[in-house]
Amino acid sequence: VSVLNHPPYSPDLAPCDFSLFPKLKLKLKGRFFDIPTIQSVSTQALEAIPQTELEHAFESLLNRCNKCIEARGEYFE
Repeated sequence: VSVLNHPPYSPDLAPCDFSLFPKLKLKLKGRFFDIPTIQSVSTQALEAIPQTELEHAFESLLNRCNKCIEARGEYFE
């Protein structure tokens, strides 16, 4: 198995958890919490995300990685 270095900046390979940040932001935005409350609210928000949505995020990342490998690291649309 060949190991490919991950490019330092590649819009084609956004992290698979990138889609999770807006969901957390909606729950936390404009509120002031202490650390335990932030942890609790964040955990609840993440647990509320359907498994199918998480699976889709990982499948999407895998597809983008495969396209990047096929393009030999070059940018593509």
